[in-house]
Amino acid sequence: MSYDPSPSYPYRPPDPPPYAPPYPSPSPSYDPYTYDTYPWAPQEAAEPAGRRPQRHAALGHHSDLRVLRSAYRWQRRVATLTALGYFVLFLILSAFAPSFMTSTVTDGLPTGLLLALVQVPVTWLAVALYEQTARRRVDPIADRIRKHAELDAKREGAR
Repeated sequence: MSYDPSPSYPYRPPDPPPYAPPYPSPSPSYDPYTYDTYPWAPQEAAEPAGRRPQRHAALGHHSDLRVLRSAYRWQRRVATLTALGYFVLFLILSAFAPSFMTSTVTDGLPTGLLLALVQVPVTWLAVALYEQTARRRVDPIADRIRKHAELDAKREGAR
């Protein structure tokens, strides 16, 4: 390893001469003794004086989007686990409990066939759960975000 003997503070040029330079300053706020750390980085534009600050956060950083994503994630999990969970249960019973699956429920109707036929109503149940959770949890949040976006668009259009 090597030691860097340079100071940890930026280099400051010598003081200017006591007389005014023959050329004008580049801008009234220009200070030759301050340096940008990264001069290639974009500079933040100053806000116009007549513009009011926003009362709520911009839509991209809104907490409702996180709530919407989690509600939608929960909705997908419930519907998927309902349909796939029953099907996996059917497969496990078919593989590890063949005597149970071949037993008869009524005359000539084995338990395996009955459980296979029940798969269709279980799939319908999964679709119904998906729609119900969409109406109860996801749609109201999405409507609220849509209204905020419309208000933001109107505000931006009025400026």
